[in-house]
Amino acid sequence: MRAMLEGNRVSRISVRGFAVASATAVTTVGAVVGVASGSTQGASNDNDFEATASDATLLADIPAGQQAQVQTASLTQQAEAQATAADTAAKKSAAEAARKQAAESAIAKQKAAEKAEAAEKAAEKKEREEAAETKASRSSTRDAGDFAKQTSYSVSDVQAMARQMVPGDQFQCFSNIVNHESTWNYQASNASSGAYGLVQALPGSKMASAGADWQTNPATQIKWGLGYMNDRYGSPCGAWDFWQANNWY
Repeated sequence: MRAMLEGNRVSRISVRGFAVASATAVTTVGAVVGVASGSTQGASNDNDFEATASDATLLADIPAGQQAQVQTASLTQQAEAQATAADTAAKKSAAEAARKQAAESAIAKQKAAEKAEAAEKAAEKKEREEAAETKASRSSTRDAGDFAKQTSYSVSDVQAMARQMVPGDQFQCFSNIVNHESTWNYQASNASSGAYGLVQALPGSKMASAGADWQTNPATQIKWGLGYMNDRYGSPCGAWDFWQANNWY
């Protein structure tokens, strides 16, 4: 009979120890060590040990053969709880990372849009300034009728006229063409083709649309030549580009 009681006591201690381990492992270990050593501390922990035993009453009543199943179930629940907690933490971390990435992407897109807008405004401003500059340059040029007529003109006289009639940003191109066509001789004539004047209009009589004095007035020839280059090539520089590619315009 005593042996049976001892056996039953071992079973209760085992179950009680598991119950306490599930809740407060440190307290249970201390109690077991105290009982094993017979120390005063172990004796003082008996009260805690006995108090904890009351929480394990139901487990103590479970047959010893089924206690392993109870322990396994408890450990499985703990593992599942830990897995659930880890999964929740992982999802939270992933959501936070996604929010951070979305915010950074939105900021980058906003900066790119602002940069593109600034570049577009700068380009529009430059275009307006260039247009205004061209308009001002052309409006400040003189017309053929603004010059007093002379009986003859030197190369320097003709070039001075051209500088005042041709927009500043187009003068060099205009000069390049005239230099190749007539070397600034307003009376230059091509006997074989009939081309005449500074820009070698073909036939020369075309320049009559700019003035009846087209044969003797270089200003009239400059006016006609400038109009021809603007109408056909957009500008003297456009005409010069064509001339360089074809040796005529």
